[in-house]
Amino acid sequence: MERLAAWLEAWEAALDPRYPERARPPAKVLGYGEISTVMVIDHPDLVHFAVKRMPMFRSEAEVRAYAALHETYLTHLARAGIQVPETHLVPVPRGERGWAVYILQRRVPTQSLAHRLIHHLSLEEGLRLARAVLDATRRVFAYNAQNPEGVAVGFDAQIANWAVGNVSANTGGLPSSPALLYLDTSTPLLRRQGREQLNPELFLRSAPSFLVWIMRLLFLEEVMNRYYDLRQVVLDVIANLYKEKRGEWVPALVDAVNRWREAWPEFKGAAFTVQEVRRYYRQDAFIWRFYLAARKLDRWLHHLVGREYPYMLPAKIER
Repeated sequence: MERLAAWLEAWEAALDPRYPERARPPAKVLGYGEISTVMVIDHPDLVHFAVKRMPMFRSEAEVRAYAALHETYLTHLARAGIQVPETHLVPVPRGERGWAVYILQRRVPTQSLAHRLIHHLSLEEGLRLARAVLDATRRVFAYNAQNPEGVAVGFDAQIANWAVGNVSANTGGLPSSPALLYLDTSTPLLRRQGREQLNPELFLRSAPSFLVWIMRLLFLEEVMNRYYDLRQVVLDVIANLYKEKRGEWVPALVDAVNRWREAWPEFKGAAFTVQEVRRYYRQDAFIWRFYLAARKLDRWLHHLVGREYPYMLPAKIER
C-alpha cells in the first residue's frame, strides 16, 4: 500500500474535484455521499476496488484517530456477524490543504448491489431481501445490548449499503439465503459507555459555512443518534424504498415489518404506518435537496474568491 499511497498523493494533487473524469488517469464516479465520493480510478492497482475519497481532514492526528476508529469499527461489525468486503484505508497528505483519506473496498459485481438488484425482483423476493437486511441489522443491535465492554455500534442499514454476495451471474435472481455484504464503513459511529468516539465535527466539514451553526445546533445530534435506535434505522430502511424507486413495495413492507417486530426483543416503539414512512421520506428528501443546493452555492462562493472547494458534488440527487 505504500507505493499506492505515493501514487494517490500525486493523483490527488492534480485532481480538480469538479471534473474527476478529466484526471489522469480518469475516475468514474459511482456514487455521492454527504462527505465522500465513491469512484473507480483507471489504474492497474485500483480497478478492482471502489475508491471512496474523503478530503476533510485537517491534520495527521485527525487522520490517525479516524483510521484507528475505522479499524475498531470493522472489528465490531465482524463480531456482530456483519461481513464487509476487503477494505483498506490510505491516508494522503494534501500539503497546506490538510489530508484526504481514501478507503479502498474490493468491488462486487454490479448485479449484486442491492439497490440495483431490487429492480429485478418480485415483491416476494424483495420482502425476502428486506428480511435478510433487517435480520442482519438486528444482530448489530443485539450485539450492542449484550456487549460487556459498553460498546454500541451505530448502523446505517439502508438498501444502498448492501450487496448480495451469492447472486447468480447468470440469472441475477435472489438466492434462498442471501449472503449479505455491508459496504458503508466510512462513517464509523461507535460509542463507549455512551460517549461517541467519532469526531462529530467531521460531519460538518463539507457543510456550507453559512449553515454550519444551524446544523450543529439542530441536526448533528439528531442524525448521529438516529443510527443507534433500531426503530429509526428500520424506518429509514423502509423509507429509502421511495428513493430507490420502489415505493410501491412500502405498504407490503410496512405490514411485514409490523408482523416481524413482534418477535424482535431488541425492538422498542410503536408499529409503523405508511403515512409515517411517507412523511419521514418527504422531510428527509427536502433536507438533502436543500443541502445540495446550499453546497453548490458554497462551491460557487469558494471559486469566486479563489479558494479550493475539495468536495465532489452531483449535478442533482435522485429523491
